[in-house]
Amino acid sequence: MAIAVFGAGCFWGVEVAFGKVKGVTATSVGYTGGNTDNPTYEEVCTGNTGHAEVVWVEFDPSSVSYEELLDVFWGCHDPTTLNRQGPDRGTQYRSAIYIQDSEQEAAATQSKEKNAGRFPSPIVTEITAASKYYIAEDYHQKYLQKRGLENCH
Repeated sequence: MAIAVFGAGCFWGVEVAFGKVKGVTATSVGYTGGNTDNPTYEEVCTGNTGHAEVVWVEFDPSSVSYEELLDVFWGCHDPTTLNRQGPDRGTQYRSAIYIQDSEQEAAATQSKEKNAGRFPSPIVTEITAASKYYIAEDYHQKYLQKRGLENCH
C-alpha cells in the first residue's frame, strides 16, 4: 500500500470523494503542516497552529495510480482560492499536496502544470513535503457518511 495526503478545504467532503475511488483501501481526516504537537480541531480552527485540514489516503498502486488520485484532488475543490473553500476561510483550508517522496513530487508538479489551464484563475496549491500527520477526533472520521450525506451542501 502507498500513502497520499491532500488538503482541499473542509476535510469531510474530500474524504468522501477519495473514499469512492476503486483502489483506495482506507481514508482518515486529520491535520498536518503545522507547528503544534497533537492539535485539536478547536486549535486548528484558530489558524494559530499552522495546520491544514487534510485527508490521508491509503491506496493500492496496482489498482489506482497516484496520478488518478491527483485527478480526484483537482476535481473536488477549487485550487485557485487562497486559504479558502466556499464559505470556509483560513489557512487550515488551504489547497495543498503533501508529498511522500520524489516520485510524488514529480507527479504532483506535472499534474499542477497540466491542470493550470483548466481553471479561470492561477492555481495556488502548495506542493510540500509531508510532515507529521495527526488524526482528527473520532467524530470527524467519516462524518458525512455517518449522517447519510454525500457532500457538505
